[in-house]
Amino acid sequence: MQQHIFNTMRSLKMIDGCKGTQVYALNPMTSGGGGGAAGGGGGGVGEKFLHHLQDHLKVNSIRSKSHRRYQSISETSNANSTILAEALAIYGLPQTDLIDPHIDPSLKFVDFVGVISDVYRRLQSCPEFEKSGAYMEQCAIFRGLPDPKLFRRCLRSAREHAVDVHSKVVLSAWLRFERREDELLGVSAMDCSGWSMECPKSSLVPGYNPESAHDTCTCSLPLEEDDKGVESDDQGQECSTSISNADVEYDDDDDYNMWFCVGEDEVRCNRYKMASLSRPFRSMLYGSFMESRKERIHFTQNGISAKAMEAAEIFSRVKSVDSFDPNVVVELLVLANRFCCDELRSSCDAYLASLVDDMDTAMLFFEYGLDETAYLLVAACMQVILKELPSSMHNPSVMKLFCSSEARERLASVGHASFLLYSFLSLIAMEEDLKSNTTVMLLERMGECAAENWQKQLAFHQLGCVMLERKEYKDAQKWFEAAVETGHVYSVVGVARAKHKRGHKYKAYTLMNSLISNYNPCGWMYQERSLYTSGKEKMMDLNTATDMDPTLSYPYKYRAISMMEEDKLGAAISEINKIIGFKVSPDCLELRAWFLIALGDYEGALTDIRALLTLDPQYIVFHGKLHGDQLVELLRHNVEQRNQADCWMQLYDRWSSVDDIGSLAVVHHMLANDPGKSLLRFRQSLLLLRLNCHKAAMRSLRMARNHAASEHEKLIYEGWILYDTGYREEAIAKADKSISIQRSFEAFFLKAYVLSETTTDHESSFYVIKLLEDALSCPSDGLRKGQALSNLASIYVDVDKLDLAVDRYMNALNIKHTRAHQGLARVYHLKNLRKAAYDEMTKLIEKARNNASAYEKRSEYCDREMAKSDLSMATRLDPLRTFPYRYRAAVLMDDHKEAEAISELSKAIAFKPDLQLLHLRSAFHDSMGDITSTLRDCEATLCLDPNHADSLELYRKAQKRAEEQPK
Repeated sequence: MQQHIFNTMRSLKMIDGCKGTQVYALNPMTSGGGGGAAGGGGGGVGEKFLHHLQDHLKVNSIRSKSHRRYQSISETSNANSTILAEALAIYGLPQTDLIDPHIDPSLKFVDFVGVISDVYRRLQSCPEFEKSGAYMEQCAIFRGLPDPKLFRRCLRSAREHAVDVHSKVVLSAWLRFERREDELLGVSAMDCSGWSMECPKSSLVPGYNPESAHDTCTCSLPLEEDDKGVESDDQGQECSTSISNADVEYDDDDDYNMWFCVGEDEVRCNRYKMASLSRPFRSMLYGSFMESRKERIHFTQNGISAKAMEAAEIFSRVKSVDSFDPNVVVELLVLANRFCCDELRSSCDAYLASLVDDMDTAMLFFEYGLDETAYLLVAACMQVILKELPSSMHNPSVMKLFCSSEARERLASVGHASFLLYSFLSLIAMEEDLKSNTTVMLLERMGECAAENWQKQLAFHQLGCVMLERKEYKDAQKWFEAAVETGHVYSVVGVARAKHKRGHKYKAYTLMNSLISNYNPCGWMYQERSLYTSGKEKMMDLNTATDMDPTLSYPYKYRAISMMEEDKLGAAISEINKIIGFKVSPDCLELRAWFLIALGDYEGALTDIRALLTLDPQYIVFHGKLHGDQLVELLRHNVEQRNQADCWMQLYDRWSSVDDIGSLAVVHHMLANDPGKSLLRFRQSLLLLRLNCHKAAMRSLRMARNHAASEHEKLIYEGWILYDTGYREEAIAKADKSISIQRSFEAFFLKAYVLSETTTDHESSFYVIKLLEDALSCPSDGLRKGQALSNLASIYVDVDKLDLAVDRYMNALNIKHTRAHQGLARVYHLKNLRKAAYDEMTKLIEKARNNASAYEKRSEYCDREMAKSDLSMATRLDPLRTFPYRYRAAVLMDDHKEAEAISELSKAIAFKPDLQLLHLRSAFHDSMGDITSTLRDCEATLCLDPNHADSLELYRKAQKRAEEQPK
């Protein structure tokens, strides 16, 4: 069958019509995933393609049955399977020339460690009022890293140190967007989260006060009785359309010595108090103008109503506009601007800003605020719009306020055009639709606002990425070259790609050659150069790229497809398995699915497609022609049908065999049968976190929260969302609130988990033990109870209760929590039963599908040579695990091979700048007396974690030695 498929593929030349569309989009952020660009055109193309495919299957199936009329049922079934495999392979298998690697739209550096070291130094020495901008530079650097926690931490720090209202508004909205609270049902954009840093009211208060950022917001505090009374009185008073004399306390009539005449109305005033409003009024009423000698001044021609003048008079005495009708305040603001009444203008601005709490009001006041240069009012309107993102981005009226050069200039005139604002808007626009005109315009405005080098690098590089995706190659080259001129070396890749697309392949090759010669080579350099070579030279570059950076997926995909084209499907699957084993992505899962289809393994293919759709529910397969869900429908009729009970049994088996991708597929199947099951969504999020798919995990958590059947369950999922985005105390508060409503396994487990991550003392450990025991006393399924038992046993180990730990680990193993073998091995090791510990880890290796961590842990329980073997296997299975590099480096240092030890660490740091790796290398540099390198690595470590105690101590010592050295 396999040979027949490939012969058919060759005769059809992989259908030429597919060649116009890339299998995998340039940008990984597009919603269509692998077929993002092609899949964005709507469902019509997918439906037509599906009918075409079904017709193909029907025709060939009829033909098959006519030739096999007298064959057995099993043979007919095999024939139908052959036809399905043939059809799907013909239309689905990719070619090597259709899988160009994407260009990362984030900042990327040749010397990442040097860059973050420099950023840390500048952050430590910059003035307090400039720290927010320095943290935003860190955000830009960390945005491209796989772990979003660093980016979010820097974003929170930027908000903490924000000084002006504009920055506070943008950063608060950005923090909300990172949690994607817009997807949470029943949550309003302007709801106060409970802490000061993101309170809509606090954001409109100017000033620098980083200590208050983590305070509980006054919005969430219970009102005192007196305050309640005041609030009740305030709510009982409605704004009147006219101003009553009874509303304010008037002075004696003798104090009124002049009148403003507006039409037929006369507004009596105190000349001195009116003059105190501004210098123009003072000049008019006490200067050389004729009005200074008149008791009645005609004010009709100024466009100000009598009500507004009366309000101005009242303000001149009481210095407040809170009792006025909003329409009157609007007129007062015009008056204040016309006559330079700064105090009145500020009061009107603040009052009108306090009224903006929804989209309609924001849109109503935004233009007016711009016309009257009302800083706070525009900020309040902008706050609503930004907190409504991304939905507000699809409103043309909203985008009109930001996109054009004229719009940016108007915002700048009010103090609300900034690189920060357009960086935030551009980020969302790129996620929503990379190729849209809106994205281009926002990035252009971002470039216009860029002042510092890193800002220009980011804006120009992202413009290049967008233009390349739009196939506007000349403009793409121009923007990439602009980014290179500002110092962003990685943009040379974009220049080369644009040249290649314009037909200058040799120029692209020489450009990459020059880059490799002039800089310390990186894996991505060789990967890019491989696009412009062929044959053995291409394979050499791809292999070098993998050696230098095993996280690059393109080399694996290219090699796998090349093997497939040589009829080596088994080898192709093995090759793509290498990267899927430690870095799961939709494109690699899709590729493996096609290989499995070609082999007739529909169960395996369906597993991969279901897992793929869990990562990206909108993924488009067949070169952007068919939605993934439709492929599931085609495949599922060729596999064993399972009901929900069967799926639960299958989930237990795959969970216990540490088959996370298989478990994801089962959960996806179960959700297709019961989409509102919040418990399954939660399980899905746990699996995704294990696979380091943070974005998809957070989406599953939000869906679990939205489908929660009760308030206490909803609070649990909200707690996990907060924990995973860095709000640990708030997560505990959610758990406590859930427990107060109803005791449940998940509420106790959430609280125990968060506390165990944040506390290390014995007293806290015993409290966590109690929480876990409370959790286990509540109903739950075996999957979760196994996790709780394992966690409980781990804490018993920490407090030297080894027998209790063994008992809990054994209980966990009895309900198929396979990972408990690892904990049990640790206990045996502490009891000096090293052989038993080794054997326990061997059991885990035999049972677990993903067992790189098991090899790593087993290395702790054997001699040096066996440990080296296990760690080599761990690195081969998962190059991102850092312990093997640290171990090998330590062994080399013990053998006095300092240069080789440094090299071992540097090799890993080049593609994973890990905290522990950097700290160990700094310690090695320190032991070798290399103070400069010690300082650099310490600074880089502290940039990743400013509170890393060991690095802080080493840094201080190195600084002291550097100061003592003779100049």
